[in-house]
Amino acid sequence: MDKILIGDFEGPLDLLLHLIKKSKMEIFDIEISEITNKYLNFINEMSEMNLDIASEYLIMAAELIEIKSKKLLPNSCEDEECSEEEEDLEAELKRRLQEYKKYKESTETFRVLEDKRNYYYTKAPESINNYFEKKLENNDDVGIFDLLDAFQKLLERQNYNKPVNTRITRKELSIKERVAKIRDVLKERKTIKFIELFEDFDKPYVVVTFLSVLEMAKNKEITIKQDNNFSDIYLERVD
Repeated sequence: MDKILIGDFEGPLDLLLHLIKKSKMEIFDIEISEITNKYLNFINEMSEMNLDIASEYLIMAAELIEIKSKKLLPNSCEDEECSEEEEDLEAELKRRLQEYKKYKESTETFRVLEDKRNYYYTKAPESINNYFEKKLENNDDVGIFDLLDAFQKLLERQNYNKPVNTRITRKELSIKERVAKIRDVLKERKTIKFIELFEDFDKPYVVVTFLSVLEMAKNKEITIKQDNNFSDIYLERVD
């Protein structure tokens, strides 16, 4: 078994509790003479090992010696004052030990609870609005689904109106280029109908234009407005 050292205790009361427990005694039934001898023997062993003894341990040793000596020496007082003083010193020590024991036990309880708490994870309250589909422009109540609906109706209308025979000329157009074109339009006209952006209706051009509008709305270059449900959607330049 490993030897117990002074550093294993949190103070003199902690050491006394250890010695009492080791002797299988109850705090209020301890024999001061016996526990004082055990305490002094322990302090002497630590000194022989060249270990520094904190002053608080030496103060407790002095208190124990004082209590023990007063119990062993003949009572020279003519009244009961000396006897009461001895009892008070011993009772005070036992009270301190009892209080420390309660503190130590409660600390251990809290330590166990802390260990259990480490198995749980709590999350701070958060608004569920963060998980809703964000609208392109909050003030005007126009969301991305409104824009998609307008886009779908545009395609349906164009499909209905297109001639029987058409010839499609392919255009290679990037979102960056299309955004630049829309910016140029909005420099001349601060507000424009969404439908007016579609000069051509071949698939690549329509898709790139639509994605460009979304990109500009995301970057807060434009606001998207609609006066009433199912009415025309407008794009407005943000100055």
